[in-house]
Amino acid sequence: MLKGILNYAHYLLEGSVENGEKVVDATCGNGNDTLFLSRVVGENGHVYAFDIQEQAIANTRKKLISNEKTNVSLIHDSHENISDYIKNQEIGGAIFNLGYLPNSDKTVITKGGSTVTAVDKILSLLKKDGLIVLVVYHGHAGGKDEKESLLRYLLQLDQKKYTVLRYGFINQKNDPPFILAIQKR
Repeated sequence: MLKGILNYAHYLLEGSVENGEKVVDATCGNGNDTLFLSRVVGENGHVYAFDIQEQAIANTRKKLISNEKTNVSLIHDSHENISDYIKNQEIGGAIFNLGYLPNSDKTVITKGGSTVTAVDKILSLLKKDGLIVLVVYHGHAGGKDEKESLLRYLLQLDQKKYTVLRYGFINQKNDPPFILAIQKR
Protein backbone atom coordinates (compact mmCIF):
# COMPACT_ATOMS: atom_id res chain seq x y z
CA MET A 1 0.00 0.00 0.00
CA LEU A 2 2.66 2.53 1.00
CA LYS A 3 4.74 1.89 -2.09
CA GLY A 4 1.71 2.63 -4.26
CA ILE A 5 1.07 6.00 -2.66
CA LEU A 6 4.75 6.96 -2.89
CA ASN A 7 4.84 5.90 -6.54
CA TYR A 8 1.86 8.17 -7.19
CA ALA A 9 3.59 11.07 -5.41
CA HIS A 10 6.61 10.56 -7.68
CA TYR A 11 4.38 10.25 -10.74
CA LEU A 12 2.81 13.62 -9.99
CA LEU A 13 6.17 15.33 -9.57
CA GLU A 14 7.69 13.69 -12.63
CA GLY A 15 4.94 15.26 -14.72
CA SER A 16 5.67 18.71 -13.33
CA VAL A 17 9.40 18.99 -12.60
CA GLU A 18 11.76 19.56 -15.53
CA ASN A 19 15.39 18.76 -16.13
CA GLY A 20 17.64 21.54 -14.84
CA GLU A 21 15.24 22.90 -12.22
CA LYS A 22 15.73 23.43 -8.50
CA VAL A 23 13.51 21.32 -6.24
CA VAL A 24 12.98 20.66 -2.53
CA ASP A 25 12.78 17.46 -0.53
CA ALA A 26 11.43 18.95 2.68
CA THR A 27 11.87 15.72 4.69
CA CYS A 28 14.74 13.71 3.25
CA GLY A 29 14.37 10.75 5.66
CA ASN A 30 16.07 7.74 4.12
CA GLY A 31 16.86 9.52 0.86
CA ASN A 32 14.39 7.86 -1.50
CA ASP A 33 12.63 11.07 -2.56
CA THR A 34 15.93 12.95 -2.70
CA LEU A 35 17.41 10.34 -5.04
CA PHE A 36 14.26 10.39 -7.18
CA LEU A 37 14.34 14.20 -7.47
CA SER A 38 18.07 14.15 -8.21
CA ARG A 39 17.42 11.89 -11.20
CA VAL A 40 14.46 13.96 -12.43
CA VAL A 41 16.30 17.31 -12.41
CA GLY A 42 19.47 15.81 -13.88
CA GLU A 43 23.04 17.03 -13.60
CA ASN A 44 22.07 20.64 -14.34
CA GLY A 45 19.35 20.72 -11.70
CA HIS A 46 19.65 20.86 -7.95
CA VAL A 47 17.87 19.32 -4.95
CA TYR A 48 17.71 21.00 -1.55
CA ALA A 49 17.07 18.20 0.96
CA PHE A 50 16.06 19.13 4.52
CA ASP A 51 15.76 17.12 7.70
CA ILE A 52 16.02 17.90 11.41
CA GLN A 53 17.57 14.51 12.21
CA GLU A 54 21.26 13.84 11.69
CA GLN A 55 20.41 10.17 11.03
CA ALA A 56 18.20 11.18 8.10
CA ILE A 57 20.96 13.34 6.65
CA ALA A 58 23.44 10.46 7.05
CA ASN A 59 21.02 7.95 5.47
CA THR A 60 20.42 10.27 2.51
CA ARG A 61 24.13 11.05 2.08
CA LYS A 62 24.91 7.31 1.94
CA LYS A 63 22.21 6.71 -0.67
CA LEU A 64 23.42 9.60 -2.82
CA ILE A 65 27.05 8.47 -2.66
CA SER A 66 26.16 4.90 -3.62
CA ASN A 67 24.21 6.27 -6.60
CA GLU A 68 26.93 8.81 -7.52
CA LYS A 69 24.63 11.82 -7.19
CA THR A 70 26.24 15.19 -6.49
CA ASN A 71 23.47 17.64 -7.39
CA VAL A 72 22.07 17.77 -3.85
CA SER A 73 22.54 20.08 -0.87
CA LEU A 74 21.83 18.24 2.38
CA ILE A 75 20.54 20.69 4.97
CA HIS A 76 20.39 19.66 8.63
CA ASP A 77 17.62 22.08 9.59
CA SER A 78 13.85 22.35 9.70
CA HIS A 79 12.05 22.84 6.41
CA GLU A 80 10.39 25.90 7.95
CA ASN A 81 13.77 27.65 7.57
CA ILE A 82 13.89 27.16 3.79
CA SER A 83 14.19 30.90 3.16
CA ASP A 84 17.55 30.87 4.97
CA TYR A 85 18.87 28.61 2.18
CA ILE A 86 16.86 29.42 -0.92
CA LYS A 87 16.39 33.07 -1.83
CA ASN A 88 14.96 34.53 -5.02
CA GLN A 89 15.15 31.21 -6.85
CA GLU A 90 12.28 29.58 -8.65
CA ILE A 91 11.43 26.09 -7.40
CA GLY A 92 10.14 23.48 -9.85
CA GLY A 93 8.50 21.33 -7.18
CA ALA A 94 8.70 19.95 -3.66
CA ILE A 95 7.84 16.82 -1.70
CA PHE A 96 7.11 16.19 1.97
CA ASN A 97 6.76 12.83 3.71
CA LEU A 98 5.15 13.79 6.99
CA GLY A 99 5.36 11.88 10.24
CA TYR A 100 8.54 10.27 11.56
CA LEU A 101 11.69 8.68 10.19
CA PRO A 102 11.00 4.94 9.71
CA ASN A 103 12.89 2.67 12.11
CA SER A 104 13.82 5.55 14.40
CA ASP A 105 12.54 7.53 17.38
CA LYS A 106 8.78 7.89 16.79
CA THR A 107 8.62 10.91 19.09
CA VAL A 108 10.58 13.04 16.61
CA ILE A 109 7.86 14.03 14.16
CA THR A 110 6.95 16.72 11.68
CA LYS A 111 4.55 19.27 13.15
CA GLY A 112 1.73 21.34 11.74
CA GLY A 113 3.20 24.76 12.44
CA SER A 114 6.55 24.13 10.78
CA THR A 115 4.98 22.23 7.89
CA VAL A 116 2.48 25.00 7.13
CA THR A 117 5.27 27.59 7.34
CA ALA A 118 7.41 25.56 4.92
CA VAL A 119 4.55 25.04 2.46
CA ASP A 120 3.75 28.76 2.54
CA LYS A 121 7.39 29.71 1.86
CA ILE A 122 7.74 27.16 -0.95
CA LEU A 123 4.51 28.36 -2.58
CA SER A 124 6.03 31.84 -2.84
CA LEU A 125 9.00 30.37 -4.77
CA LEU A 126 7.09 27.78 -6.80
CA LYS A 127 6.95 28.14 -10.59
CA LYS A 128 3.65 28.49 -12.43
CA ASP A 129 2.10 24.99 -12.76
CA GLY A 130 4.62 23.66 -10.22
CA LEU A 131 3.58 21.15 -7.57
CA ILE A 132 4.09 20.60 -3.88
CA VAL A 133 3.25 17.00 -2.99
CA LEU A 134 2.68 16.06 0.64
CA VAL A 135 2.40 12.44 1.73
CA VAL A 136 0.45 12.71 4.97
CA TYR A 137 1.03 9.97 7.55
CA HIS A 138 -1.30 10.75 10.43
CA GLY A 139 -1.75 7.50 12.38
CA HIS A 140 0.81 8.36 15.06
CA ALA A 141 0.83 10.61 18.12
CA GLY A 142 0.72 14.20 16.82
CA GLY A 143 -0.18 13.14 13.28
CA LYS A 144 -3.82 14.15 13.45
CA ASP A 145 -2.93 17.63 14.74
CA GLU A 146 -0.52 18.14 11.83
CA LYS A 147 -3.08 16.85 9.34
CA GLU A 148 -5.75 19.23 10.66
CA SER A 149 -3.38 22.23 10.65
CA LEU A 150 -2.39 21.50 7.09
CA LEU A 151 -5.96 21.00 5.87
CA ARG A 152 -7.09 24.26 7.53
CA TYR A 153 -4.27 26.12 5.78
CA LEU A 154 -4.91 24.54 2.37
CA LEU A 155 -8.67 25.13 2.52
CA GLN A 156 -8.08 28.89 2.69
CA LEU A 157 -5.80 29.04 -0.38
CA ASP A 158 -7.26 31.17 -3.16
CA GLN A 159 -8.66 28.83 -5.82
CA LYS A 160 -7.75 31.36 -8.48
CA LYS A 161 -4.07 30.95 -7.55
CA TYR A 162 -3.87 27.30 -6.44
CA THR A 163 -5.50 23.96 -7.08
CA VAL A 164 -5.38 21.45 -4.22
CA LEU A 165 -5.99 17.73 -4.72
CA ARG A 166 -6.51 15.09 -2.04
CA TYR A 167 -5.77 11.50 -3.08
CA GLY A 168 -6.19 8.58 -0.73
CA PHE A 169 -7.50 5.16 0.10
CA ILE A 170 -11.17 4.84 1.02
CA ASN A 171 -11.23 1.14 1.92
CA GLN A 172 -8.18 0.94 4.23
CA LYS A 173 -8.26 0.88 8.03
CA ASN A 174 -5.92 2.38 10.63
CA ASP A 175 -5.48 5.91 9.29
CA PRO A 176 -3.92 5.18 5.89
CA PRO A 177 -1.65 7.86 4.44
CA PHE A 178 -2.96 10.17 1.76
CA ILE A 179 -1.52 12.70 -0.68
CA LEU A 180 -2.15 16.40 -0.90
CA ALA A 181 -0.94 18.03 -4.11
CA ILE A 182 -0.87 21.80 -4.50
CA GLN A 183 -0.48 23.24 -7.99
CA LYS A 184 0.28 26.91 -8.51
CA ARG A 185 -1.77 28.46 -11.32
